[in-house]
Amino acid sequence: MQVQEASGSEHWNRVKKRLRAELGDDVFSSWFARVDLEEHHDGTVRLSVPTRFLKQWIQSHYNDRLMGLWQRECENVHRIELTVRGAMRPRQSASPAPSGLATPKRLPAQVGDRRLEGFGEGNSVAAAQAETAALGRGEAEAARDVLQGAALDPKYTFETFVEGDSNSLALAAARQVASGGAVTFNPLYLHASVGLGKTHLMQAVAAKARASGRKVLYLTAEHFMYRFVSALKAQSALAFKDTLRSIDLLLIDDMQFLHGKQVQQEFCHTLNALIDGARQVIVAADRAPSELDTLDDRVRSRLSGGLVVGIQEPDFSLRRNILTARVAAAKRTYPNFEVPETVLDYIAKHVASSGRDLEGALNRLVAHNQLTNQPITQEMAELTLRDLIRSSEPRRVKIEDIQRVVSKHYNVTKADLLSARRTRTIVRPRQIAMYLAKVMTPRSLPEIGRRFGNRDHTTVLHAVRKIEELAKGDYALAQELELLKRMLDA
Repeated sequence: MQVQEASGSEHWNRVKKRLRAELGDDVFSSWFARVDLEEHHDGTVRLSVPTRFLKQWIQSHYNDRLMGLWQRECENVHRIELTVRGAMRPRQSASPAPSGLATPKRLPAQVGDRRLEGFGEGNSVAAAQAETAALGRGEAEAARDVLQGAALDPKYTFETFVEGDSNSLALAAARQVASGGAVTFNPLYLHASVGLGKTHLMQAVAAKARASGRKVLYLTAEHFMYRFVSALKAQSALAFKDTLRSIDLLLIDDMQFLHGKQVQQEFCHTLNALIDGARQVIVAADRAPSELDTLDDRVRSRLSGGLVVGIQEPDFSLRRNILTARVAAAKRTYPNFEVPETVLDYIAKHVASSGRDLEGALNRLVAHNQLTNQPITQEMAELTLRDLIRSSEPRRVKIEDIQRVVSKHYNVTKADLLSARRTRTIVRPRQIAMYLAKVMTPRSLPEIGRRFGNRDHTTVLHAVRKIEELAKGDYALAQELELLKRMLDA
């Protein structure tokens, strides 16, 4: 078969594509973007990661999913090994290791009578170094060490934030929190897709509050997890908690990445203590609290109890204003830098996903202008930004793509989908493929019928209506359809 003849890298690329479709871009980027395939030989897959923490996290949370996806690609895979790049490979024991990923050891450190759940004994290299240094100091000093906040980007201020209809409420709430007046919105919860300004607002608040003398801690959810684990291993958990709850303003970014039952419990206790003590908390994530399925119900409820503000995609007017502001900033460094108004209009019209993409587009023009000494023109902009603009356009799904993905997902062949066979294991995938062809391509019903074994358009219409009706009352089927759509869009 063609799949069996594929190289290990091709298998891995398909596994990663399915992981991204199942987990979503943010979760995939957080945990799997830095995983590399080292070897695929004799039924063993060897993957490498940059840190011990990442290794233990994947082993603890994605063991079965990785094994299942690899076995769908290559049936003889019976073991997956994870190694840390740059670390020495452990000596092999005399007895054979069990199939699958090795089970990580638990941390010896405890909080009360409960062991930490969801983390292996390894942490990142940086956290391990911090842990070693902390062991020789007192609890208070170790707690101060692990509570060093994430670095702030000096360009993320209120002055550089461009206001528009899609973000005005979030900006007003952030300004009020930063002013240090009475605690009104607590917690303040900001949610938006990637590149729409959440982190910019969070860091602007942190910078202004810190400049006014308030005790501020800005962390990402991952940094919070790292520091909590380090405090446990350094036996300074009590000092960690006391120090954390003594701050005036706590900001947690990328809340969607907060995992682990014990860590979430500690975060909830900290959240309650700060709110009850009239201390301000700001949280940001890529979606609303009710949609963070990985969070404990109590954490979601507490986050929903404050002011929840969403930031929408920028409209044309805001995109245009963002570009104007970025051009003005670029001119302070390159006084002769000029961009025609028609070019700014072109970028604002075609790069519509996020402010970060707009800034990236302008940076390309700056680089091209400074490196070639050529003036920026419409033609030059179109040439320089062609891949960015093309990537922002919706991907055109083909019927062949749908047939391939559905065949693989339901373990049937394309010939089965096109055949006259009426068994249930064939009919349902065929109807789903016809439904997806109708909703994801511009093809007409007669054309779809022809591509599915020269069937009549009424057969296609029946399949579409059948799947639509079933999906209304079958949650599992509805989720499966969404998964297939994400796989086709990937």
